[in-house]
Amino acid sequence: MVNAKAYFDYAASTPLDPAVREAMEPYLTQRFGNPGSVHSFGREALTGLDRARAQAADFLSCQPAEIIFTSGGTEANNLAIWGTVKSGDHIVTSAIEHPSVLEPCRQLERSGVEVTYLPVGPAGMVSVADVGDAIQPQTRLISLMYVNHELGTIQPVAEVGKLVSAQNQQRKKSRQGAIRVHTDAVQAAAYCPMNVAALGVDLLSLSAHKVYGPKGVGLLYRRSAVALEPRQFGGGQELGLRSGTPDVAAIVGFGRALELLGSPAHAAAMRRVAELQRQLMVLLTKNFKGCRINGDLKERIPGNLNVSFKGTDGPALLMLLDERGVAVSVGSACSAGSLDPSPVIMALGLTKEAVRGSVRISFGRGTTTADVARLVQALREAVGRAGDRA
Repeated sequence: MVNAKAYFDYAASTPLDPAVREAMEPYLTQRFGNPGSVHSFGREALTGLDRARAQAADFLSCQPAEIIFTSGGTEANNLAIWGTVKSGDHIVTSAIEHPSVLEPCRQLERSGVEVTYLPVGPAGMVSVADVGDAIQPQTRLISLMYVNHELGTIQPVAEVGKLVSAQNQQRKKSRQGAIRVHTDAVQAAAYCPMNVAALGVDLLSLSAHKVYGPKGVGLLYRRSAVALEPRQFGGGQELGLRSGTPDVAAIVGFGRALELLGSPAHAAAMRRVAELQRQLMVLLTKNFKGCRINGDLKERIPGNLNVSFKGTDGPALLMLLDERGVAVSVGSACSAGSLDPSPVIMALGLTKEAVRGSVRISFGRGTTTADVARLVQALREAVGRAGDRA
């Protein structure tokens, strides 16, 4: 149970919602057929798969045929990037993207793709003007995350979408290829509006385990007019874009998790999370001299704070808090358990001391007032000791 200890790492993973587990259960026991089979067992599995696809499409306000289920956000990001560009193309992205965006871009640079990595200022925000200035005749893809995974800052994706739409109108007149817009929305799904038309995106990635669903499943929204090259070949599942027998139980759980994000209970939980975050920010300012909240203070989701403690070693602080039953993180959990200074925080242009002393504190549905109090008490005990190890 999350509340057996104080869990403040919801940005890394969330607990499985009981309603999601209930939806998955029949597909782990009775409805175990392969959805590619024509007999009744296969048809039952296909019904569950189709329902989840419809739930995902409803969540994103798109068509079911525009949903491609994947093994997670990492695969979705890779498919969006590798499936869109070729040698000689140009990508625009930011310096603070998730590793599953940055690493494919770095690999593609070795294959003749040019990549522009846009900087961010101390607020951790990408400038729309910088995006516009970076566009070249060869630009094929702009990949900009919706919410940063370490800072919680909301990036101007919709504004970039409008900019690119205007650019594409001009390109159409001169018979140039269109620029595609991709957003990694993994950290945004539980908090932000997710209408793909309003965002102006062609490609969007989600992950189930960030929204109280199971691990090992994600999706890529692909606008129907967008051509995409598959990266995985075989039986032609997922519209020929992601071959392999789908994990029906996990996908069913993902669909149910997305459906629950639209519930009044979730909305109420997020309001409570916002209030708990506000309380924590006040307590941090009051109790820890020289602590700093990293990233823009207004354009952010509730439930994700990155804090630098003056004269403190972040990895040491993480371990001391863990000894006290409090879970926080440093950097991205997808960086193979690394305790190295976060590239995202380094990109803010902070001092080495501020970068080294940063930790991420992320909230969720299960976070309580008692958890916040326990966190603050543990920080009081641990910050000084972590400073001794800096």
